[in-house]
Amino acid sequence: MDVSEILAAVDHTLLRQDARWEEIRQVCDDGIRYRCASVCIPPSYVAQARDYAAGRIPICTVIGFPNGYSTTAAKCFEARDAVDSGAGEIDMVINLGWVKDSRWEDLLAEIRAVKEACGGRLLKVIVETCLLTEAEKLRLCDIVSRSGADYIKTSTGFSSGGATREDVALFAAHKAPHLKIKAAGGISGLEDAEEFLRLGASRLGTSRIVKAVKAMEQR
Repeated sequence: MDVSEILAAVDHTLLRQDARWEEIRQVCDDGIRYRCASVCIPPSYVAQARDYAAGRIPICTVIGFPNGYSTTAAKCFEARDAVDSGAGEIDMVINLGWVKDSRWEDLLAEIRAVKEACGGRLLKVIVETCLLTEAEKLRLCDIVSRSGADYIKTSTGFSSGGATREDVALFAAHKAPHLKIKAAGGISGLEDAEEFLRLGASRLGTSRIVKAVKAMEQR
């Protein structure tokens, strides 16, 4: 797979709690230079990044992040605020407690409410696979498929594990045809990235792929 194909699937990401504008600006510059799918940044920087990028790359941000247990109303507010600030893509975290309590209809209703609040922008639903049983993963494939969301996303990158090949393959085998997959968390290099794409992911949430390509250029 050509490096440019991999980069075109990358949501070039910086979500560290202490990220500064200088670093966010560099992520935007790199995302534009390497023609990434988007830059994924904290909500507080969305408006500034929108003005700086000036339409040269989509701006993605996160809501209910990283724990997912804020209220549905709060998540909807965050989504509307992000869209008003210039986000074209929203990555939301589901309520994992609701999963453990089998509150499937509440989960479905929340995702649908957030999708409506996104006003037509892309919605990616983070299910935090490292905290799920296989049965829960399968149930969430069905729920996210029916929710109107655009992607099911493996991980925040802030929990006990990230994307695995097994989880991406499981999602690819059980999701609805229209639903896409975003693998995120722990994608360490180009070989990793290529394997996730071959298994069925359409997006990759990572900060490392652009760094790997830069290192190749320097060599």
